Amino acid sequence: MAIIISPNPDLQDLKITIQESGLVFPSQKTQKRTFFLSNIDFFLNFTVGAVHFFHSNPHFPPENVSPCLKTALQKVLVAYDFMAGRLAPNHRLSRYEIDCNSAGAGFVVASSHYSIQDMGDLASPNLGFRQLVPQSLNNDAADQPLCVFQVTSFECGGFAIGMSYNHMLLDGISAKVFIENLASQAFEEDKPLAVIPLHNRGLLAARTPPLVTFPPPEFMKLHDPFATVTVKEQLDVIVLKLSSREIDFLKAMAKATTDDPTSITTFNVVAALIWKCRALALHDIEQDKERAVTLLCVVDIRSRLKPALPREYCGNALITSYSPARCGDIGKAAFSEVVEMVSQGQERMSDEYVRSAIDWLEMNKGIPRGDIILSSWWKLGFDEVVFPWGKPTYYGPVMNPMERLCWMFSVDDDRVGVLIQRPPNEMERFRSHLLHFFGHN
Repeated sequence: MAIIISPNPDLQDLKITIQESGLVFPSQKTQKRTFFLSNIDFFLNFTVGAVHFFHSNPHFPPENVSPCLKTALQKVLVAYDFMAGRLAPNHRLSRYEIDCNSAGAGFVVASSHYSIQDMGDLASPNLGFRQLVPQSLNNDAADQPLCVFQVTSFECGGFAIGMSYNHMLLDGISAKVFIENLASQAFEEDKPLAVIPLHNRGLLAARTPPLVTFPPPEFMKLHDPFATVTVKEQLDVIVLKLSSREIDFLKAMAKATTDDPTSITTFNVVAALIWKCRALALHDIEQDKERAVTLLCVVDIRSRLKPALPREYCGNALITSYSPARCGDIGKAAFSEVVEMVSQGQERMSDEYVRSAIDWLEMNKGIPRGDIILSSWWKLGFDEVVFPWGKPTYYGPVMNPMERLCWMFSVDDDRVGVLIQRPPNEMERFRSHLLHFFGHN
């Protein structure tokens, strides 16, 4: 049976004490310049956060980790100078740029009165984890660091490294490469960067002139291109945990009406499950079978472009696939049919489709529109990065301000987790349909 876990209300305050808060600058002088952001970067103007947990290491107590990580960050900001810059709106072009002015990245040192063991299962949703990943460093919006790190020590001798950053800077793959490079610079010996990042975001620039051959239904035009994401209502949060046995069960159900085994992936069956249960929950509330419910899946486009983008491309090389349906249709559809609809949405992501979407964004400045946006950090390998103090015990996302966004991540070697946020009345119905799905299939 799938496990649905809600936040522990007793751990919403980790009793954090801030010991140090300031800025970290590149260790060498960097060129002052304006850094181009692609149209894909543009629609990702919101903060994401994640946290690494480490158990105690007698050779690296937290008081030694903090200066070591700070020095490593100073080194790596030479190669990632834009991450020490500031976001700058270009009103003439109606787009954002980054002013590479070496204004600095944020760095916080803190302590908690809890031990890591007190927090139980680290893969459970924990509202208190937000205290480990600072969203900002000061009240000056114009001088806000684009990324902030926090080292938090616990009573047990373990510690957490939290990182928040504007999604315009990095996608998941680029963030993994950045963490690899940060870890490489934390060792005492003078190591080169683990991966030399490719900062040419012009590779994803619009064509001249723009050519829209596939008008993208997954985007809507913004009236204010500089608008920011805001939370409009209180959200309930759960983590859905699925074991390999339950994933195999979903895959077996998906095989009922398809002869294409390539469509039956872990990601696709999880996406289909969330989409179907969300459609059923919306129908319960709105009683409208004709109500559209749209699934957007975040797709890595590196290998879909011609020529393909290299792994070391630093930026956002992603776009959302589009799978539309009506509540009534998806609610009564066989699970295998829903999986097929998820797969068909991704199959449209050809080189020309992506280039056309980028060109549409050049002309319209839009953002993804959909009822569910599923993004996967699963298999990115953040938990395999080796620091001088070892690999993290656990790595995972921290809740974000986009209520439509669901994060899929690795819980352990056997389980996949999905972080889901919904308004309370809908979450109750959503949970009910999840449990009913596994109880009656």
